[in-house]
Amino acid sequence: MMKPSRQWRFYSWYLFWSLLVTLGACLGLWQWERADDKRLAMGVRNAAPALVQPTVQPAQGSRVTLRGEYLAEQTLYLDNRVVGGRVGVAVLTPLRDTHGQLWLVQRGFLATGPRRKPPQVETPRGGVELTGEWQDVQEGGPLYGENREGVRLQQLSLEPWHASLGAFSYAGWLHASKGDGVLIPWWEANVMPPSRHMGYAFQWWGLALAALVVMLIGGQRLRRDVTQQKRLGNKNKQG
Repeated sequence: MMKPSRQWRFYSWYLFWSLLVTLGACLGLWQWERADDKRLAMGVRNAAPALVQPTVQPAQGSRVTLRGEYLAEQTLYLDNRVVGGRVGVAVLTPLRDTHGQLWLVQRGFLATGPRRKPPQVETPRGGVELTGEWQDVQEGGPLYGENREGVRLQQLSLEPWHASLGAFSYAGWLHASKGDGVLIPWWEANVMPPSRHMGYAFQWWGLALAALVVMLIGGQRLRRDVTQQKRLGNKNKQG
C-alpha cells in the first residue's frame, strides 16, 4: 500500500497538472468564442448603412451625415491623445440637428503640446454639415479620480453634458472625419481580427496539450518510483 506522504505527492501532481490542462482548454475555448464574436461585429460594421439626417438610433459603424448647428459653448476636450508624435486632445462638441435632435460629435485631434492650460478651438457658427462613423456608447477602462477636470475629460462619456443639456438623443457619438469644423481625424475602430483570436486559442490548446503530456509522463515516473520503493520495502522485510 502506498504511504500517505507518497499518496499526497502522487495525487497533488495530478491535481496541479489537471488544473493547468483545464485552464488552457477553457482559455482556448474563450478565445475561439471571441473570434466568433469579432466575425459577427465585423459583419455588422461592414453591413452598416450610410444615413443622412437619421431620426432613429444608427447601427454601430453606420456612416452618418448630420446637418445642424454646433453648441460651441458646450465644447469639452478628451485628454491625452497622441497623433503623429504630437500630444493633444480630441474636440467634443454637441450638435443640434435640423430635427432638433442632440448629438455628441468627436471633431478630431487638436495639438496642445505638454501645456495644461485650457485648450481653445474655433467652431463654425450657423448651419454646418459633417460626416463620420457612429459608435455606440462604450464602457471605459479604469478611471482614477474624477472624469472631468475643467474642460478636459479622461474618458469619452455623455455624462458630463447631462446637467447643462439633458440627455442626448441617442446613446453614442459620431466620430467626424470630414465636414465643417472637423479637425485631424485620429479615431479608428478597434476591432482585432478573428484570426488573431484563433491563433491565441491554438496557443492555449497547445499549452494544455503540453501540460497533459507532462502530467502523464511525470505520473508514470512517480508510479514507477513508488513501485520500486514498495519492492525494496518487501525485500527488506524478507531479509
